[in-house]
Amino acid sequence: MATGLCLLSCLVLVKIYRMNPNSNRISYLDWLRVLAIAGVLLYHSARPFIYEDPWHINNVAKSDMLTEFNFWLSRFRMPLLFFISGAVSWFMIKKRTAGSFVLLRLRRLFIPLLVGILLVVPPQVYAERLTQGYTGSYWDFYKTIFRFESYPAGNFSWHHLWFIAYLFVYDLSLAPFFAWCKSGKAKGFIRSLFFFAKAKNVYVLMIPSVVLYSLLVLDHPSTNDLIHDPLYFTYWLIFLLTGFICILQPAIMDSLERNRRFSLSLAFVLLLGINALRWTDFEWFDHVPDAHDWRTYLYLARQPINTWCWLFAIVGYGKRYLSKTHPAMEYINQLIYPFYILHQTVIVVIAYFVVRSADGVGMKYAFIVLTSLAVSLSVFHLFIRPYRITRFLFGMKPGSREKKRTDKKTAPLAQDLPVKTISA
Repeated sequence: MATGLCLLSCLVLVKIYRMNPNSNRISYLDWLRVLAIAGVLLYHSARPFIYEDPWHINNVAKSDMLTEFNFWLSRFRMPLLFFISGAVSWFMIKKRTAGSFVLLRLRRLFIPLLVGILLVVPPQVYAERLTQGYTGSYWDFYKTIFRFESYPAGNFSWHHLWFIAYLFVYDLSLAPFFAWCKSGKAKGFIRSLFFFAKAKNVYVLMIPSVVLYSLLVLDHPSTNDLIHDPLYFTYWLIFLLTGFICILQPAIMDSLERNRRFSLSLAFVLLLGINALRWTDFEWFDHVPDAHDWRTYLYLARQPINTWCWLFAIVGYGKRYLSKTHPAMEYINQLIYPFYILHQTVIVVIAYFVVRSADGVGMKYAFIVLTSLAVSLSVFHLFIRPYRITRFLFGMKPGSREKKRTDKKTAPLAQDLPVKTISA
């Protein structure tokens, strides 16, 4: 089965390569989004094997290397996705009114979110319940989600689709501001943003979220439930807004490119310091009598500062080296959103069976990554992309009519063709 899926995914990749590039996009943002989603695939595939934070499916043997790899990815994985989403919002609103932008987000975010909650996420929860001793059929389980009891006590959840839910709320709330930014009234505001493009002023953009995180993280851990998530709801919003204003004032993006080496240096040094404390089992609160001591806030600030440095470095290097189109990108841009919706369910279902095998962690991880990639690509190419209804349900743009159908309508009839005489 795995061999067949790999062959099918190879055929999909050949199809990708033959596609024509889309020239109406900023290439490095597309590539960064691809890298971010690839990071999500690698991250979730490793979750069964890490020591920290048990997941939906867990392997008995764990891996220090995958634990460290996931810790590093978690520094910038979601901030990068929100940053890119904010930048893309500018291109969406440029040619639309606030009302049409909201309708677009209803179609491309809210509909796929509902589809994901009702169809994509339940198999994840079911696989987890099986590991907890549930013995009923999938149909018996599926009916329980309509009790609308929230996970983990109940079976109703959006799991990894929390990102889409947050993005939907952000875009609806910010639609008037986004629309205002393209009006003549915003010219002064856009010019004022040039302040962040000077020297190293771009790092000022991190201050609000660093302060917010440091002050609130002890009392408000992440919940991803939208309603009871006051810190992270605002924290992710700041990354989205930063992406928006960085593309609104292109000089800021130029600054990120110019300061990319400095950002990477800071990110690397901070990560070394953070890991030095983790690897030596250093516990800050064993040395500070009051958890809300002012020194604690400075200590907590190390995490968001490190996140911003990684983000700025990745965007800066992306702008410098990824500003090139590729024949594959038109197809990948269609693929990337449905792939995100599908990928975690595919990973969880595959991992449910893989963790039972006697193979080593490395082999299991490689199998989960490759098979999940192949299955997700295949489902997209065979069952989502070709059909209007599935394209709509998974937030894709309406597909153009097949060329054969158009050619058939416009082809001249045989009697209309010119007749050539052949002389003897």
